[in-house]
Amino acid sequence: MKILVLGAGPAGARAAIRARELGADVTLLERDRVGGVAVNSGPAPVRTLARVARHLREARQWGRFGLRGDPPRVDLAEALANARRVSEEVHDGKGGEDFLRSTGLTLVDRAGPARFLDPHTVTLTDGRRFEGDRIILAVGGHSRTLPVPGGQMALNYADVFSLSDLPAHVAVVGGADTGCQLASIFRDFGVDVTILEFKSRLLPNADEDVSRAMTSAFQNRGIAVITNARVESLTKNSAGVHLRYVRANESLDLNVDAVFSAAGWPADLEPLNLAAAGIEPERGYVRVDGFLRSSVPHIYAAGDVNGIVMLAQSAALQGGLAAENALGAQRTYSREIVPSGSFTDPEYAGVGLTEAEARDSHDCATATVPYDFVTRALIEGLPEGFCKLIADRRTGQLLGAHVMGAYSAEVIQVAAVCLETGLRVDRVAELQLAFPTIAQALVIAAERLTQDLQLVAAQSAWDPVEMRPSFESLVSAPS
Repeated sequence: MKILVLGAGPAGARAAIRARELGADVTLLERDRVGGVAVNSGPAPVRTLARVARHLREARQWGRFGLRGDPPRVDLAEALANARRVSEEVHDGKGGEDFLRSTGLTLVDRAGPARFLDPHTVTLTDGRRFEGDRIILAVGGHSRTLPVPGGQMALNYADVFSLSDLPAHVAVVGGADTGCQLASIFRDFGVDVTILEFKSRLLPNADEDVSRAMTSAFQNRGIAVITNARVESLTKNSAGVHLRYVRANESLDLNVDAVFSAAGWPADLEPLNLAAAGIEPERGYVRVDGFLRSSVPHIYAAGDVNGIVMLAQSAALQGGLAAENALGAQRTYSREIVPSGSFTDPEYAGVGLTEAEARDSHDCATATVPYDFVTRALIEGLPEGFCKLIADRRTGQLLGAHVMGAYSAEVIQVAAVCLETGLRVDRVAELQLAFPTIAQALVIAAERLTQDLQLVAAQSAWDPVEMRPSFESLVSAPS
């Protein structure tokens, strides 16, 4: 069986390796460099910049911990150079091109775009042709150009690495994960930031409590958050960019040094000539069934190209499943339990159902623990934030977890495992997590839900781990 894989990011590389493990004759085509956005221009280098931002924030707290000395300033050129170094280290550490070739597959990297000639054949710009009995599309996605006059003037996350100086004021169009991360990094670097979000709230897909708390936290840091804002045009002016937007039927103006677009991530379909393969895109993506098959049964799509979940970990899993299914398996992909988090200040993360989603299909209960009750948060000097759990009132089953504050992206992994293993909240409440850690907030919230749902008998009003009155007794005490 000949398997042809287009794209060598997390989805494509995993698909090619898995197909080769199963004995297929595999050819992997990559238009640029192995690793895709995740390694070369997205999470690896961008979150390295987020780490720089975190160092700056921590330095501003030195006095609290009895440290003396001047806080550091960001050296943009060196910070960007370090982010590129990390990208190279990640690329090389994962084996890169040498590892892929060592598996016995045929890798054609830096090949330029591939284009379908017919449902089984693609060609490169240099005329080379490749055929496959099964084809796996894993070409990823790209930043969406703002569909307004002058929209091509907006930069994207990757353009950060071409900056020679920090702008004084930037506008970020799009208030979802990518936009919030860009805004947070720029703000920590000393840049004035305005976020323009088309929908009614920041982080429109997050739990509403996280959305509200992040909006408040950003505003307290001096980030202007403008929701229900529709960008109309961008034009050049002497200061940089003049941005016009509409809010509440009023046309408003904003002058900034630069505009960054984080308003969508369509699949990278334009070069593919999908019509020759018999595939009709839907809303900018390749539609797939539960087995990751496209409308053409021998062509599969994994990762950002299918628009299901725009996360590297999901892309890799889909790639492996697509390869197995292309070779005869019948495994379905589930997106029910996919933890996600963003390295903003403060961090936030979530997994499972939001409260609004849970209330649509369950009689549910919630418990929220503020981080100023959690010992580790006080040790870190980072008491801002909370942990919220959602459970089914009848069964006690955990339905979702949402956190905002220090180490959120790490805390949510514990919640994801609890959801994946089907733990009831009373079992979560009995987890013996290391102390002191932020993840203990999950246990405290689960204890509260366990009491509310009467899954165990009443317990002591003293918390023997936190060595203080229990959170339950504090929140239930008469005012």
